[in-house]
Amino acid sequence: AGRFFYQRLVEFMASGPMWAYILAHENAVPLWRSLMGPTKVFRARNSVPDSIRGAYGLTDTRNTTHGSDSPASASREIAFFFPEFNEQLWYQQEEPRLRCGQVYYNAEERVHCVVGDEEKGLS
Repeated sequence: AGRFFYQRLVEFMASGPMWAYILAHENAVPLWRSLMGPTKVFRARNSVPDSIRGAYGLTDTRNTTHGSDSPASASREIAFFFPEFNEQLWYQQEEPRLRCGQVYYNAEERVHCVVGDEEKGLS
């Protein structure tokens, strides 16, 4: 709020469906930002045309995707979009489990699981 583009951004974000995800990886912020490409669509189209913004961005406000710029921003944004999510508890209980074996995505529950957890009742 308070930035010159705020109203345009809010209107764009409310103009259709939006999906929010929590990406978990040791380097999630820089890896995701690399896939997105530069914020400025013109720059993305010219320097990284195969990036998400380079391929699909319309304007700097309508650049198709967002990614936190730091772990601190990610924590703040996760709390906004997922108020029921406890980041500290996830790091204590879930994250170590996901390092223990092969991981797959359960589309029905919309979470990642470790192969074998379903037999243990942990999925």
